[in-house]
Amino acid sequence: MNMADTAIEVDGLTFKYVGRRQPTLRDLSLRIRAGESVLVLGPSGCGKSTLALCLNGAVPHAISGDLHGTVRVDGLDTRRASMADLAQRVGIVFQDPEAQFCMLTVEDEVAFGLENLAVPRAEMDRRIDEALGVVGLADRRRERIERLSGGQKQRLALACVLVQKPAILVLDEPTAQLDPAGTAEVLALLGRLRAERRHTLAIVEHKLDEVMPLVDRALVFSAEGVLMADGPPRAVIREHGDWLAEAGVWVPQVSELARSLERAGVALDPFPITVTEAAEALRPHVELLESPTPQPPPPCAGEGEQDRHPGPVPEGAGAALLRVRGLAYQYPRAARPVLRDVSFSLGAGELVAVVGANGAGKSTLARLVAGIVRPPRGAILVDGRDVALVPPPELAREVGYVFQYPEHQFVGRTVLDDVAYGPRRAGLPEAEAVGLAEAILDDFGLRRLGPAHPFTLSHGEQRRLSVASMLVMGQRLLLLDEPTFGQDQRNAAMLLDKLEALAAEGRTLVAVSHDMRLVAERAQRVLVLVDGALAFDGPPARLFADAALLDRARLVPPPLWELSQRLGLHWPLRGTALAPVGPAGAAPPDASPNGVAGAVSEPASSTPVGYGRTGTGAGPVAGGPTGAGPAVPESIP
Repeated sequence: MNMADTAIEVDGLTFKYVGRRQPTLRDLSLRIRAGESVLVLGPSGCGKSTLALCLNGAVPHAISGDLHGTVRVDGLDTRRASMADLAQRVGIVFQDPEAQFCMLTVEDEVAFGLENLAVPRAEMDRRIDEALGVVGLADRRRERIERLSGGQKQRLALACVLVQKPAILVLDEPTAQLDPAGTAEVLALLGRLRAERRHTLAIVEHKLDEVMPLVDRALVFSAEGVLMADGPPRAVIREHGDWLAEAGVWVPQVSELARSLERAGVALDPFPITVTEAAEALRPHVELLESPTPQPPPPCAGEGEQDRHPGPVPEGAGAALLRVRGLAYQYPRAARPVLRDVSFSLGAGELVAVVGANGAGKSTLARLVAGIVRPPRGAILVDGRDVALVPPPELAREVGYVFQYPEHQFVGRTVLDDVAYGPRRAGLPEAEAVGLAEAILDDFGLRRLGPAHPFTLSHGEQRRLSVASMLVMGQRLLLLDEPTFGQDQRNAAMLLDKLEALAAEGRTLVAVSHDMRLVAERAQRVLVLVDGALAFDGPPARLFADAALLDRARLVPPPLWELSQRLGLHWPLRGTALAPVGPAGAAPPDASPNGVAGAVSEPASSTPVGYGRTGTGAGPVAGGPTGAGPAVPESIP
């Protein structure tokens, strides 16, 4: 490779954080050409975000640790160059956008970098307008940052980087907090940047079906921070598929499906990594994929008028644990209400998803239910008690809440102390409190990190810690804001398995999420907010069948639903499973509560694929009782 064409050069990079026993990155060497677009993959805690921090010079200038080897970006050695010089060449969007804000308003935040670069005021105004328009925040230019939703903050962070026009863009989960339509817009922007070849892109991302058309190359790291694979995305995913599945690394859903079909005797050529490729490769096999059209099912919970209007708790779900009645809320000094006349009820044992566009009011709704923001009197009842009148300590024993940003709820100096804090405050003996904390840390794969400070964990590890700290208290109503954010495939499946098990025990769970795969595969019921109003309350299958509502709510079906629609299938594909939709989008009588039944026959495995339940003995993704519904036959030629 001509060194003049090299944008990023890494030689023998090893880095270990202060207080950690093992390095996060080990002996990494690579070259990235100018204009190249590179995807960085690996399990949670493997060093993806650390690599991003090494590329922009935050390591070693702002983050201490034991650093060996060299990193050069645009010809500058990151050890020797100043952060000011590096910032003009490398723009980074952090996994947590709030970590990079330093001003009070949107306009001032975008202008901050330009002011430091001495950009003339006339040009500054033009570039600010351009950047905010690109990310969909033009109408928020004078808004205070604390009033933005999590997704809007992520858009702002991207605008702050784009406005400076750096040669190298490092994007750490740039779409994690965005609604599906916003994700498509941002990725379209990155696609234009890639086509121009004026920027070098290093992207850490989990939404792989959408990002695959944008990347030239994939880097895969092991849990120990070792580079395991480096090459064209299609070759990496096909040739290392078994290792990726075993390590819990995300791959495109269409690639999961292709590998499942390959095991059943159908090899797709070319091996698909995008929905478009999968649709073309699967057209000759449509008749084999299509199961007999199911008979019209009897009405299921949430059908009919309940799909679009709030109604009573579905029959069989038990007495209402949560009732929301005519809830309206407007933040002080805000120009418009964030919630308008929202009403619904939830019973014991329900697992419900709340979805909608950025700024639709999802997180506000969760905070009001949890009492973090005081609701109007009489609008929210938990077990018959008015949340507005219940003392916070009492409410906390009934309602648990996981923040959108996990670091907002850390209170301990160590991981163990953070989980043990709740049991200690509840008056449990020290030995019992520590024992409970150690047990749940073991469940979440965090036991080895017990002595570590919570802020030294990766974002995925921090998310699991925040959930563990809540679950240890045993509340009956659990609210989780973006529970799968930052998780690798294995840990996402493990976390959702735990939530489903809690629902089976009678606890009620509400997940605020932009993750449509979670909604399709795990939620029993979906609440859709549009501009602060409840626009839909019903089963996921019916939501994804309503194109007009999806468009209005800025939602997009998961990739395999899109693939099924392109192929004209009656049964939406799901990894290794086929999920019957029925004549009107309802689940058939023998389907599991999430509307999924049947699976490709294959050897029993405990390796999670997607959000399928682990260890079912019916293949990596088994959507319901083993053998429920028609399956793709083993004899596919």
